[in-house]
Amino acid sequence: MPAQIDIREVHWLLDIIQCIDVGIMVLDRQYRIEVWNAFMENHSGLSPDQVQGRSLFELFPEIDRPWLERKVESVVLLGTRAFSLWQQRPYLMRFNSYQPITGQADFMYQNVTLLPLAGQPVEHICLVIYDMTGVAVQAQQTAD
Repeated sequence: MPAQIDIREVHWLLDIIQCIDVGIMVLDRQYRIEVWNAFMENHSGLSPDQVQGRSLFELFPEIDRPWLERKVESVVLLGTRAFSLWQQRPYLMRFNSYQPITGQADFMYQNVTLLPLAGQPVEHICLVIYDMTGVAVQAQQTAD
């Protein structure tokens, strides 16, 4: 017997994706944006309507394309998650830092998780972006 989808649960999940304090975006294998949550909208200044179906690299030319493509290919090939830490690469997308009190960073330091989404072969990748600016600033102050 096929599982039934409870529409209330779908709405709850969508609310969570929009309200969670991390960036969520889903890319197809051609790096076109399919999902763009409120965190991404707030920090990029681009609405979901403005990015839907557009190339990530066209919208964010600062992204190191060969590096990201290698990361995505490993996720697709292995079917496992991959990570990037702010200590290795300060950011994927150069967003302004929104640290109103300290204001000690010129940009948002980011950790990134790349997740393969269900399907064989993998056709979509979810990128989760975490704001690590507070941690990065604290680590830099401690090191000084």
